[in-house]
Amino acid sequence: MLVRIIFASLALLSLILLLWQWWVARRFPLHQRLEARSFAPGVTLLKPLKGSDETTEAGLRSWFTQVYPAEMQLLFGVAAANDPVCAVVKKLIEQFPRLDARLVVCGPLMGTNLKVSKLDQLEHEARHEIFVVSDADVKVPPDFLANVVAPLQNPNVGLVNCFYQLANPTTLAMRWEAIAINADFWSQVLQSRSLKPLDFALGAVMAFRSRELKEIGGFSALADCLADDYQLGHRIAQGGRQIALSQLVVECWSAPMSWSQVWKHQLRWARTIRVCQPLPYFFSILSNATLWPLLCLLAWPTALTLGLVLTCLSARIAAGSDLQWRLTKVPPRFTDAGFIILKDLLQALIWFLAFLGNRIEWRGESFRLRRDGTLVKV
Repeated sequence: MLVRIIFASLALLSLILLLWQWWVARRFPLHQRLEARSFAPGVTLLKPLKGSDETTEAGLRSWFTQVYPAEMQLLFGVAAANDPVCAVVKKLIEQFPRLDARLVVCGPLMGTNLKVSKLDQLEHEARHEIFVVSDADVKVPPDFLANVVAPLQNPNVGLVNCFYQLANPTTLAMRWEAIAINADFWSQVLQSRSLKPLDFALGAVMAFRSRELKEIGGFSALADCLADDYQLGHRIAQGGRQIALSQLVVECWSAPMSWSQVWKHQLRWARTIRVCQPLPYFFSILSNATLWPLLCLLAWPTALTLGLVLTCLSARIAAGSDLQWRLTKVPPRFTDAGFIILKDLLQALIWFLAFLGNRIEWRGESFRLRRDGTLVKV
């Protein structure tokens, strides 16, 4: 009887946490533009790159076509001059000759995080006080830059970041990951923010001042960190600055990924979060509104329990579908319901495996993740 009561309580708790998450996400003004844009400082975009695919040019072009009233410098960093992405960047620079855009072949790279190593070298080429750092696969709307730097007009704001969507879930495995990103991740961030101010950053796009970066030791201080975006925001927040969320959403475009690739990505992500926020990650399993109701039904197969399970699963599917639609503006498909349930069950297994080791795969290489979030190459 005690086991049945425990599982029933956990099922009810997961439903409450789900409804809370759904409520705070629906209150956030996603996709809303700022009306007044009088604040327009000079901006330097720092864009570390490696390799290219059929989506690369469109993503990079979105930065060349920004509607921004002030000076804008675009710096693209690569590790080698023969990287295929160099041809794409050179083509765009030729098409937009009036822009201050450069391709920088970075010298010897330090540390285990090669992305940060490129950023460290690009930092020294920057001409403006405001830095915008963007992942290689990000595509932004034309008015993005004007909106994302606006909160920095407040001197108490140390960093601005934004939510992102997986824009092209082209395989079945990527549709599983799309539920994790497009429905759950952003709403979980807002749920966390409803308890306390953000003390970390989301790395798709981040805007901050160079002086805040210098105060934390520059990019070189993050050279061995896996979650460099988390650490950048965390250290700026520890310095007394606020972390702001832009209302705009950017798109992340990825090459097709197999089940194995998505699994490794999700496990790397899970172990990263476990190291960065061990206690919140440990308790995150309580919000799995699929796992606990099904376990409750197995332990206590009654009509009353079945009603509870159907209520929880219906709420989970409704919330997942609605949150995904709010972020992507793409109407949900009937088959999304199955992927929402599948995602929760797989996520429970990944949560368990996150505590069983510190080894991860990143960009085709193996690393060991230390307790402080730094990497050691295996």
